[in-house]
Amino acid sequence: MRVDGTDMAGGQNSLSHVHGLMPDRHPTGDLFVCDVFDASPKDDLGSMEHPIFSLSTRPDRRILSYEHNGNTVEVTPSVRGRATIHDKDILIYCISQLMAALNAGREISRTLQLRAHDLLVATNRDTSGDSYARLREAFERLAGTRITTNIPTAETETTSGFGLIESWKIVRRSQGGRMVSVTVTLSEWLFRAVVSKSVLTLSRDYFRLRKPLERRIYELVRKHCGRQPEWRVSVATLHKKSGSAAPLRVFRAALRKMIQAAHLPEYHMEEEPGDLIRFSRAEQVVEISGAPVLGPETLGMAREMMPGADVYALEAEWRSWWAETGRKRLVSPDHAFLGWLKARAARG
Repeated sequence: MRVDGTDMAGGQNSLSHVHGLMPDRHPTGDLFVCDVFDASPKDDLGSMEHPIFSLSTRPDRRILSYEHNGNTVEVTPSVRGRATIHDKDILIYCISQLMAALNAGREISRTLQLRAHDLLVATNRDTSGDSYARLREAFERLAGTRITTNIPTAETETTSGFGLIESWKIVRRSQGGRMVSVTVTLSEWLFRAVVSKSVLTLSRDYFRLRKPLERRIYELVRKHCGRQPEWRVSVATLHKKSGSAAPLRVFRAALRKMIQAAHLPEYHMEEEPGDLIRFSRAEQVVEISGAPVLGPETLGMAREMMPGADVYALEAEWRSWWAETGRKRLVSPDHAFLGWLKARAARG
């Protein structure tokens, strides 16, 4: 043995063990620990726009090919089936944690360590033994589903193939065998979306939607309606963008049931002549008599402070708060709004 600090292969020897410490065989410098309580749900724009996830409640082993406006997607499932829209909860949780850390100025990486219980609670799932088993199945489908696409993330367009997650492993179990701690490595494609902040905030009620189609329609509306007062789309286009395997007439009937149920968070949905569906925001900016007016540059600063948030909805919330707290005269409404927004962000 050499005594100059290296072994015969040129690596670090066991001197650290001599001094009482075992070598660090598993450094975690490249590991992000999910520890942000009550992080706002975030979703990436790429998978919101394109039909990557299965809406079926049974194993979906069909290869999906999709093309729209020059963007192509081919999704190849594993023997366990294509990842489902409910499996996507895992990715939403990971994205939410990473975005909360980014906004707090912390370092992030595409390998995350998370607690299974926290994930289940954050995504509105029960915490029974069956839920942990289903969670494992979801990890397996996410890792097994392969994507080939030219959809750009962070304004980078490349044609590449990848899994929705690169890998995952259970690093700690309870005495009863349940997973306690899990590490998951996101795809580079998805991680680029996080780093570039190509994400949108979701309503927490998204996790209360039971039907896969309801979740998918909400994603599309959130992406396309966004800051607009409304979004009109043909049933045929909506059918294509949703990724539904149902015939068009069955899909149309499902949309009508959604209109009757009115479960869609944040948006109203109605059928219009010409086989169109109109979506409009449930909470428009409140026009309060004498309400302070904000400049466009202030809304731009608000977007930087809260990436992915709907600043018009925040403006409406602030105006309502202003009215409810006595309609005080504001010397600088813009500064007052940004101060309120900073306090709101600090509260989470």
